[in-house]
Amino acid sequence: MALLHTVNKSPFEKNSLETCLRIAVEGSSVLLMEDGVYGAMNGTSLNGMLSDAGNRLQFYVLGPDLKARGLSEENVMEGIEVVDYDGFVDLVVGHDATHACL
Repeated sequence: MALLHTVNKSPFEKNSLETCLRIAVEGSSVLLMEDGVYGAMNGTSLNGMLSDAGNRLQFYVLGPDLKARGLSEENVMEGIEVVDYDGFVDLVVGHDATHACL
């Protein structure tokens, strides 16, 4: 069963992303949105953890949420795909279920 996990909390304030990576099974996808987009930025302490998880999970970040926080798509880690709202809908439709990682 393909799951889409969403993370909307900053990984520098909450452990939602870390918990998500621990429970997500191979073949799942993770969408970073709202303050969760900070986890997608290149050059942070999270890069190694996300790179390792990228071997078994697909990562996405919501572009409009990056822009709302003054972040550039150019600074997103390699291997994380930027999606717009239509892409978000496609992700939800393309997975069997969606799980919000709180």
